Amino acid sequence: MHRWRVHDDRIGGGSSDAYAVVNEGRVTLIDPLPIDENEIRKLGRVTSIILTAANHQRSAWRFRKSLGAPVYAPEGPSVGSEPGQLEEEPDYRYTGGDALPNGLTAFHTPGPTEAMFALWLDRPRSVVFLSDILTHDGEGTPRFVASRFQEQPERTRASVQRLVDHLPIEVVCFAHGMPICNDGRGALERALAEDPEHLGAGLQL
Repeated sequence: MHRWRVHDDRIGGGSSDAYAVVNEGRVTLIDPLPIDENEIRKLGRVTSIILTAANHQRSAWRFRKSLGAPVYAPEGPSVGSEPGQLEEEPDYRYTGGDALPNGLTAFHTPGPTEAMFALWLDRPRSVVFLSDILTHDGEGTPRFVASRFQEQPERTRASVQRLVDHLPIEVVCFAHGMPICNDGRGALERALAEDPEHLGAGLQL
């Protein structure tokens, strides 16, 4: 697994992060950010590009054209120029529970928006790639994205609870922030327990 990041003024000067999963020379890009394509090609042959949400299109369409890799996107978002829409039609649409390339599985995590997904890789370690649900500055407990930027904050917290309940998470990779490489499940449990906006609130599943 490989990670790269760019400074992002749109989110208050923090970072946006992207990942590449490599398996026997096959490379899957997750929410790809701009990067020198020669660096990507060193990893192997890019065989797929996966978006966790419509707002993470980033460089996906450019890489589809230049690398010849199909794009997988969630079911739901239409193609258009409005926020929350896809700029181009993906090659494949997926939904919760679907098996995706390179051993990844889609896990529906609504809240920030309806069509938002985490991706789970079960081996050689259990890794979860999160979209815009939590951020992590590299220290302490991950933080929920502010409720004002989410459609249904309560569902966001319920989505994290389902991840904790159903997946044996060791590593958590964030779309915005430093990965947590040990006891990822515990980190998500702490995020729920320490959430200042919803302390004491029940989770509506």
